[in-house]
Amino acid sequence: MKIAIVTDSTAYLPIDIVQDLSIHVIPLSVTIDGQAYEEEVDLTSAQFYDKVRGDGPLPKTSQPPIGNFVKVFETLKGDGYDSVISIHLSSGISGTYAGAIQAGELVDGIDVHAFDSEISCYMQGFYVIRAAEMAKEGDTVEEILVELDNMKDTMRAYFMVDDLTHLQRGGRLSSAQALIGGLLQVKPILHFNDKVIVPFEKIRTRKKAMKRIADLLAVDAEKMPLEVAIIHANQPEEAAAWKAELAARLPEVKFTISHFGPVIGTHLGEGSMGLGWVQRKD
Repeated sequence: MKIAIVTDSTAYLPIDIVQDLSIHVIPLSVTIDGQAYEEEVDLTSAQFYDKVRGDGPLPKTSQPPIGNFVKVFETLKGDGYDSVISIHLSSGISGTYAGAIQAGELVDGIDVHAFDSEISCYMQGFYVIRAAEMAKEGDTVEEILVELDNMKDTMRAYFMVDDLTHLQRGGRLSSAQALIGGLLQVKPILHFNDKVIVPFEKIRTRKKAMKRIADLLAVDAEKMPLEVAIIHANQPEEAAAWKAELAARLPEVKFTISHFGPVIGTHLGEGSMGLGWVQRKD
């Protein structure tokens, strides 16, 4: 059986991994000043943050049209694939997963299995990479889906925003919470719970927030081997420094650096930092 792995652009996977594992990526879009861009295709992350810096209107984000999914699934069928596992960002913050399901029902001759990662960014990418590696090794659809479900048990992600106004303006945080947080200079730690973004803890400073997230990682690192993603919103130097600090503290952990691209960056804002991890499959 020939299995294709599909995901969306919010996994923010490096192009070499995408190519090496034959992963198919469907982009989401961001609209700035009336101009729509497919993220990571028409607009890089650095270009995005340059465009939106300042007090202008918040960009609008859009899930892929169902027709884009249908086109990809039809192409995969034509290429001889029997099945598709389509892995997407949390259904609690986007309709992308639902779009994959609808498109799969419109294409005959290929079995489409949509998977809700219940998360986003490189943590979503962890699922995609694992699925693609298993497909390459000849595992079945059922075996891959069981493994993805099992990964949810150890999947963790925490992130800190530099400015609460993006979450508030994008409808991800109430005005009252944003106002209080702004007055107190709170750097809230957020996480995904039941598919949506919710506060985890309120921390007074950026440095303390990042230390708290690192401490949460250290607790899990004592229990199991981990692969970890450091995720930044246009802060590559800070991300590299954090990686060096964490790697010195936790030498057995496998680290990678990723980023918050245009779609997720719209809601979190420049300067945000995140840390996500899952049990490593050795």
